Amino acid sequence: MSKQKRGRKHRTPQQRAPRHPSVPRPRRAAPVLPGGMMPLRGSLDHTALLLQHAQPDQLVELVLPHLWAALADGRVPANVCVDACMTLRNAYGQLGVRAELQPVDLAVRGKDGGGTRYGSLTPSWSGTVWNGHCVLVLPDSERIVDATVEQFDEVRAIGDGPMIGKVALSTHDDGSLMEPGAQVILQRGDLVLTYTIAGPEVVASIVEHPEAVAHADGHHRTGVNVASFALAALRGEGVRGRAMQAPHPRLRALLRAVGDAPYEADEAGDVRFRLPDQTGREQWLRLDEIPLPPTTPTAWPRP
Repeated sequence: MSKQKRGRKHRTPQQRAPRHPSVPRPRRAAPVLPGGMMPLRGSLDHTALLLQHAQPDQLVELVLPHLWAALADGRVPANVCVDACMTLRNAYGQLGVRAELQPVDLAVRGKDGGGTRYGSLTPSWSGTVWNGHCVLVLPDSERIVDATVEQFDEVRAIGDGPMIGKVALSTHDDGSLMEPGAQVILQRGDLVLTYTIAGPEVVASIVEHPEAVAHADGHHRTGVNVASFALAALRGEGVRGRAMQAPHPRLRALLRAVGDAPYEADEAGDVRFRLPDQTGREQWLRLDEIPLPPTTPTAWPRP
């Protein structure tokens, strides 16, 4: 036996422990909400698990509402469904996913058969407050997203975050994606959640209301920031490969454009990436300012 062979010991290969994808954290203190109002809560750990396990066609759809809830954790009241939907509509749209508002009536029923109804098929405004409940519908992936479902105590007690489920869609002459009066039934723990779809005239009563119009720029800005945090997470180790397989050309173009460029979030939560602008000069650019190939689909919502 050679000296070289005598000195060699067999080693059992060891696997590296899987790393949870990192989820960017904004630098912002949580304010105290007035009047004992129930704050929305979220979980960055839950978001990280979704980043780790979601399939390519699920990544953006599942991660964004959980990330939004995690970033908003403790900062906003839970009953902000219109603001949440408007913000997430823009966030989805920046990453190339079409999302549309859908007002609903929601019945939450327990295993004992008792339950509570929330929202309305004929909601209304009281000054700046909208009395109803709304969700998002993602037409291309046929999903329904209820980002603020945990404003309801019995759902909040379970603690699984936003509700995301599959739906059956059909486009009608009036432009609605779902038949008014149709129902979507989803399960959360021992609870059965039944969403009843309101008509398209209710959507118009939201998006055309002066309160929604007045906050449109803010919803866009916040949506861009949420999408920016999501993009930073989607380009991470163990996630980027699946994200590049997602059926969203705009997302893939953004991932290629951003690469591993540094980014920063200021005290107001505005996120910028250090990238060349249209002239080739490096600048701190917001997500909606990043130059993309001319063939890249434009962000939603579109005119």
